[in-house]
Amino acid sequence: MTPTAGPAQGDHRATYREVLAEPRFRLLFSTRTVAITADALRITTFSVLVFSSTGSALLSAVAFGIGFIPQLFGSLLLGSLADRLPPRALITGGYALTCATALLLAVVRMPVAASLGVVALVSLATPVFHGASSRLVAQSLKGDAYVLGRSLSNIASAGAQVFGLALGGAAVAALGPRRALAVSAVLYLGCALAVRLRLPRLRAGENGGTPGSTGCDSGADGGGDSGADGGAVRASLRGAGLLLRDRTVRRLMVAQWLPVAFVAGAEGLIVAYAGERGFAPGRYAVLMGCLPVGMLVGDLLVGRFLRPRNRERLVVPLVALAGLPLLGFAAEPGVGVSSCLLLLSGLGYAYGLGLQRPFLDALPEDGQGQAFGLIGSGSMTLQGVGPVCLGAVAAAGTGTGGAIALAGGAVVLTAGWIRTWHPRTSPAPSPVPSPSPAAH
Repeated sequence: MTPTAGPAQGDHRATYREVLAEPRFRLLFSTRTVAITADALRITTFSVLVFSSTGSALLSAVAFGIGFIPQLFGSLLLGSLADRLPPRALITGGYALTCATALLLAVVRMPVAASLGVVALVSLATPVFHGASSRLVAQSLKGDAYVLGRSLSNIASAGAQVFGLALGGAAVAALGPRRALAVSAVLYLGCALAVRLRLPRLRAGENGGTPGSTGCDSGADGGGDSGADGGAVRASLRGAGLLLRDRTVRRLMVAQWLPVAFVAGAEGLIVAYAGERGFAPGRYAVLMGCLPVGMLVGDLLVGRFLRPRNRERLVVPLVALAGLPLLGFAAEPGVGVSSCLLLLSGLGYAYGLGLQRPFLDALPEDGQGQAFGLIGSGSMTLQGVGPVCLGAVAAAGTGTGGAIALAGGAVVLTAGWIRTWHPRTSPAPSPVPSPSPAAH
């Protein structure tokens, strides 16, 4: 698979001002931030609604995570649509679909199993419109501006999640869970309208096909012909296979998946750890807030003050930083030390910025949307699986502190694996010819 993305622009360091000056990115960034707020509000409120209906902590937890795990299957089966369908219609439709889902849950009193099924079904489509949005960002921002755009998105995502959780608690207290779900529906609707009214139609040729296809040429804002290659599902599976068979793309995907999955698994044990240690009520919330704060600070410092080559040199040390502090939980520290350890671990999340440019350069231009959808859905799925696996380890006798330390050790081992193949810097930029449709 030959890369066709534009080469890195030397060691030029972009600024957040330059990134936000791009109108298309500004629109996609602002609507995605609002949508993440709505996601946090909807997820927590739906979990509360299920718990109030059933009194089951298990079903409440399932309601919280039911929208994550199916995303990987959606990416594998439908991911090619992110490159084949008109982006404006696709992104608008995605927000409209999530709006309708939240409104349905708010208005219709369905059995719990049915409501869980609706959320899981809709989540299958999530990687498609997220992939289309990410692809437009990659087309709009070049060189280091793209990396800074991802940094800015990470910072806003962390803040939006915290705000959405707070908004969800306030909305449930003031309005009840069903009306709170309606509030999230209004936010999704606003995003859909903003994209529909402000995102321009793309000319023919600005959309590609799937990896290995010849692209789409069906009109000013139209998609490709799914019948030519056996339909969207077959094209998606073929495209995912081409991406995952490419050694560079596969390694970069796994490198972005594993540390986040292990740390998310450790994060999922924080409440149980606080309970086992007998911390005062509410202290778990302080601990859970330390990771996103560390992530926000790390992205800001690494994205704003380091040059592109320095970010790429620091990938392995930052991955190790995400894992090493978690080893301290083997000693079962108190609230203060635990907070510091989690804050330090969160700083290490900035390692992802050093992988963004190599990852984009490794992708075929006509498969970027599917690749972004696949990496996002894979990360979400593993973040859902991680807590379950580490919870089982803790229950098997290691205790929550030991399980969290085990997660940290796994992150450190991942850093060692990345060190065996990750170059300290990207190769020097050089013109790359466009590949033939069959290039691999």
